Amino acid sequence: MVFTIQNVSIATDDDYVTVDVQVIDGTIAKVAPHLEVVGTVVNGENKLLLPGFVNAHTHSSEMWQRGAIPPFPLELWLAELYDFAPLDTEKVYLTALSTAVETLLSGGTSVVDHLILIPGQELETIATAVRAYREIGIRAFVAPLIQDESLTAGIPSGEIEQTHDPYFRSTTATLELIEEAVRQFHRPDEGINILVAPTGIQLCSDALFEGCSELSDRYNLCRHSHLLETKAQEKLAREKYGCTAVEHLKRIGYLDHRTTLAHCVHLTDNDIAILAETKSTVVHNPLSNLRLGSGIAPILKYRQAGVNVSFGCDGASSNDSQDLLEAIKIGSILHNVTDLDYQHWITPRQSVEMASLGGAKGLNVAETLGSVTVGKKADLVLYDLTSLSLLPRTDPIGLLILGRPTNVVNSVWVNGKQIVADGKVNNIDVDELRQQLFNHSQWHANRKSQTVAQIEAHYRAVMGL
Repeated sequence: MVFTIQNVSIATDDDYVTVDVQVIDGTIAKVAPHLEVVGTVVNGENKLLLPGFVNAHTHSSEMWQRGAIPPFPLELWLAELYDFAPLDTEKVYLTALSTAVETLLSGGTSVVDHLILIPGQELETIATAVRAYREIGIRAFVAPLIQDESLTAGIPSGEIEQTHDPYFRSTTATLELIEEAVRQFHRPDEGINILVAPTGIQLCSDALFEGCSELSDRYNLCRHSHLLETKAQEKLAREKYGCTAVEHLKRIGYLDHRTTLAHCVHLTDNDIAILAETKSTVVHNPLSNLRLGSGIAPILKYRQAGVNVSFGCDGASSNDSQDLLEAIKIGSILHNVTDLDYQHWITPRQSVEMASLGGAKGLNVAETLGSVTVGKKADLVLYDLTSLSLLPRTDPIGLLILGRPTNVVNSVWVNGKQIVADGKVNNIDVDELRQQLFNHSQWHANRKSQTVAQIEAHYRAVMGL
């Protein structure tokens, strides 16, 4: 955890400089040309050093359904997802490992895992994911996905009278579960953080949101949730609250500087002003929003209003990938078609800042992460500028963000500990991981269960399709 990266390129506001970077005890100690060598020497020639990115919203265990669910809107996609064989802890472990590896090899040093829990084995599920992330060494923000309403409650009723089965676990029991998870696993100094993470307004009561806010305040936890991913959720919020979901979440006190909100596709101008006022963060998930037909989040409006924005891959069966660089690219250039004024478009350097410092701000760690700055933790990624996909030599960040970079990550450090060297992840046999993923999976025949068919019929009626 003591080393010096020599002769490496780092980005300035509008250029690049060649410097040495000293890291001592996991912290960036000095950044300047021709420094005295401390510890191990790392050759930074023909390489670019950037702060680690944050994969600010994903669901690791969805990897088992990657590529299997047909083109559907979110509400029907979820019905299909629930129809798969239930998880077991071995599958949770393997996909947490895989999510970490894919994140690391696409520039990420932190991951927010909105973790799907196995009913009856909730704490075991969290323990299993934590074990995987510890073994890899990635900085993990584990956000156990919780709800207290049944799946059918997530679709607006319209003019159709509906009854919903009660959820199998009470609100009180769910909050007690999360508090116990905090006691057992929340270790920020060791790179493991627990978040309060109700899935969203579509499947959560006010009591659950308010209970999560109370836990957040008591233990200084970050808050995470889906928000207004689809038109159906926008319609549902009006039915439930008589106002927008953002207005309601502000009213019940869920929004603040520690709150990250995934998607945020269907917001009003007043909603955007509320997010700016409360210093909430939007996590942009462009690939799943396109895959599920949810829409294009108004990211340029958010940025112009002063709302912090970061990037996420989302789950590996709604994306169906965990390539963070791909999500950043699409999430940046997608908006060139939403605003004719090119001066509002997101530049590659702005994309890098959103993916690193923007992610850190949303997780309340911007003072210690998110930039190559003296005094910050050494969560760093070294890119090989001789890689074919980063050639010819024009603008390294432009090539990284706008190109199609493959196999470009040379080294990764988290808290000063090297966990990727020469493009290979330490502490794990990736070939063995591939084999285990293959052995634990099977081909999935597309079929529609009676439950999915019933939900689809109601959805089409309510949405006027």
